[in-house]
Amino acid sequence: MTDAKDGVILVGKKNTKSYVLAVITILNQGSTRITLKARGKAISTAVDVAEMVRNKFAKDLKVENIKIATEELSNEDGSTVRVSAMEIVLSK
Repeated sequence: MTDAKDGVILVGKKNTKSYVLAVITILNQGSTRITLKARGKAISTAVDVAEMVRNKFAKDLKVENIKIATEELSNEDGSTVRVSAMEIVLSK
């Protein structure tokens, strides 16, 4: 899922290439700053996307900031679950 105006990409269950393409598309639209957001198991995918884009497609892209957090999500039964979250901010 992407929001091209803000340059935000929500990383989930799709394959890595889909997110790499989304980053490249946003860069080609003139954005100079992109944020990759991921939770749980998708965190490793977000890191892979950031590194693939930086090393193969946009070598002038730098990691501006990395934020880590723990978020509480509600289950269907009303209980809460803690999930790790990460934001990677890339900029030119």
